[in-house]
Amino acid sequence: MARNGVSLQISTDIIEFVKSKDMQRGQHLPLQMLADHFRVSRAPVMSALKKLEGRGIVQAEPNRGYFLLVDGDQIETPATQVPQEADGNDPAYFRIAEDRLAGKLPERVSENELMRLYDLPRTKLLKLLHRIADEGWIERLPGNGWAFRQTLTSRESYEEGYVFRAVIEQQAMLLPTFQPDAEGFRRARELQTALRDGGFETWSRAEIFKTNNEFHEMLVACSRNGFFLDSLKRINRLRRLIEYHITIDRSRLPQQTAEHLHILDLVEGGRREEAAAFLHDHILGASRIKTPKV
Repeated sequence: MARNGVSLQISTDIIEFVKSKDMQRGQHLPLQMLADHFRVSRAPVMSALKKLEGRGIVQAEPNRGYFLLVDGDQIETPATQVPQEADGNDPAYFRIAEDRLAGKLPERVSENELMRLYDLPRTKLLKLLHRIADEGWIERLPGNGWAFRQTLTSRESYEEGYVFRAVIEQQAMLLPTFQPDAEGFRRARELQTALRDGGFETWSRAEIFKTNNEFHEMLVACSRNGFFLDSLKRINRLRRLIEYHITIDRSRLPQQTAEHLHILDLVEGGRREEAAAFLHDHILGASRIKTPKV
């Protein structure tokens, strides 16, 4: 019988796999495919799938195997099943990020090479690689190889990215198709308020980056123009590594969140042009404050 700890880890890995592949309800989860992917035997995978069935995430069908009962993006991983390092502060994750940014890692790497360099078991390494792939700065190659994607690596390109963001985010807000998303605004207020009211002291760098990215992407999505949103998502992916490289001045985060909430107030108050101008200055102000050493 597979050890409970192993199957618990594999069940978490399966959830992350499903999320990273954007799998939908009804899709098949072949037992052997999962075993091959995680490089384990079928036993711990079977045990993990049974645990997921008990949580209502998958369902076993006689002579067919296991199938998803929910869309991947609807699955929540209970905190009791998330390893401590999954909170965004995993030292191995940041070592990989720092080494890539410093040019110590080549464009293409193998799992065996990364396991040796960072002294990681394959299961944990794959967990990190799937997280990085989900963030968009690495992609899997056929076999066990991985390729890093292009990122911003210089101060100049980083600052240019902020100028680009300031322009497109301001213009997106001024488009005639711009329509505030009531639910998006509500969720943004909730997160920004939580960040302001103590979260700025305790949240991980990854959580802060994600929350603020989602705020800006939510605003641009209100333009109802996919080209603007795709452009912003691309620049956010490109700047992710260099953002993690910066030492966060947490003392400025309450002011940043206050500015985010002010932007929402202006839009909801029908002062969209004023909000767009404020958003432009807010982004360039953040660029001036941050001084990455790369």
